[in-house]
Amino acid sequence: MLEVQGLHTHYGRAEILADVSFAVGAGEVVALLGRNGAGKSTTLKSIMRLVRPTKGEVTFLGERISRLDPYQICRRGLGYVPEDRRIFTDLTVVENLEVARQAPRAGAPLWTLERLFHLFPNLAERRHRSARAMSGGEQQMLTVARTLMGNPRAILLDEPSEGLAPVIVEQMARAVQELKAEGVTIVLSEQNLHFAAVVADRAIIIEKGRIRYTGTMRAALADETVRATYLMV
Repeated sequence: MLEVQGLHTHYGRAEILADVSFAVGAGEVVALLGRNGAGKSTTLKSIMRLVRPTKGEVTFLGERISRLDPYQICRRGLGYVPEDRRIFTDLTVVENLEVARQAPRAGAPLWTLERLFHLFPNLAERRHRSARAMSGGEQQMLTVARTLMGNPRAILLDEPSEGLAPVIVEQMARAVQELKAEGVTIVLSEQNLHFAAVVADRAIIIEKGRIRYTGTMRAALADETVRATYLMV
């Protein structure tokens, strides 16, 4: 579904990613793990070309997307949920969702307002409320739902549980599990190990911009050396 090969990304003269390579299979949930500043978010932004890599290739559904603009990548069925949400605060929940609507996509679930309201009941109760008046957790749900309105084959989730109350984190985890059941491929960057353990099939650990570990989520959590070296604050 998604393949990243030899990705290098710089911010100015500082090298943030160095030779990052991994592949994600169809319907798989993969967690990018690592401490704050390790390069997780930059990896997702580099895949979407929101940050321009200096070297490397990204292939999605067999097509090289490394030279495309972000909107072109999105139109090919790769969705992105930013860490900072970027919802339209002057619009209602329904209006935010309608803005992102795209045509049905072959091989992808078709998302309607009612299906999204079933996935995120909090949004259903606030469908006509201004996004500005919603809690941080509700805004995060709206950000995910807005991306799904594009009917993506795969989505990149940047820190989906960050700063959320435990009850909202649980709801977000259930939503990710339901998306997986629908066949949506998911790559998420995450620091919350409990959240990652609940939703992810595989773990890719990044440290100082380099991949240090790839394996099943269960194996990563069971390896005390890996946890102590790369995941503990």
